[in-house]
Amino acid sequence: MQGTVDGFSYGLVTPLVAYVMACLGGALGLRCTTRALLAPLSWRPGWLALGSAAIGSGIWTMHFIAMIGFSVQETPLHYDKPTTFASLGVAIVMVGIGIFIVGYKGATGAALFTGGTITGLGIATMHYLGMAGIRLNGHLEYNTFTVTASVVIAMIAATAALWAAGQVRGSLWSVGASLVMGVAVSGMHYVGMAALQVHVHGTAETTAGDSPASLLAPMLIGPCAFLCLAAAVVVFDPMMVMGRSDRTPADHRPGVPAATAPHSVRRSRQRPGRATPAPHRPRTPQNR
Repeated sequence: MQGTVDGFSYGLVTPLVAYVMACLGGALGLRCTTRALLAPLSWRPGWLALGSAAIGSGIWTMHFIAMIGFSVQETPLHYDKPTTFASLGVAIVMVGIGIFIVGYKGATGAALFTGGTITGLGIATMHYLGMAGIRLNGHLEYNTFTVTASVVIAMIAATAALWAAGQVRGSLWSVGASLVMGVAVSGMHYVGMAALQVHVHGTAETTAGDSPASLLAPMLIGPCAFLCLAAAVVVFDPMMVMGRSDRTPADHRPGVPAATAPHSVRRSRQRPGRATPAPHRPRTPQNR
């Protein structure tokens, strides 16, 4: 028989908290991506890796905070640990691939399309792999059209967030990008949950795994602590909060290529120097 699904057992508390966590992870991750675009090449992998872990942890934390409010009336829910933790690894790796593409290729059309697609697929893969870790007296079925819509939402919103992060125009762009990333994760989650149907078995049987209370709470401690650590790293980084770059002094360091604009400035400054002898060669008739 079909089970009675409730995705809001605690009202609006879990969706709001889940969205905040998705925005926090997105803000930290996209800020690290912005930092990587401005940093010297040797620092770029570290910033991109930190950003990937922040976004992946934010996605994963958002999902399972939202799942605290998920219940099926006819059967208790349990979670399989290996599958659940595997979803965290998949989120970090796939989001990392997308972020590294944008981090090294820049916010170009091809890089944004490829990176946004992979990042969106990472969000969707994490969600459905996490759902596959649910153990209950029944099985899950999904509507194909709604699942496809949820994946498309994730890819489009992730691409928009990466584009905004690559603009490097100030804190408002970073805030906007993080809000869009939160929409990507939360929107994908709840659209995906709308595609879900639970078919409960007629006879009661014991399911394997841990209860939500004993599994979800300890699991959330680690990612939340990491997000706090990542926030401290970003906050205390010497990069200006308003999106300014520290590349100006880097242009004068050995081995660091200078930007195009400073070269043009140097050329424009040299030309007046070459023209200084002109006043010593007057060409007016009065001086002849």
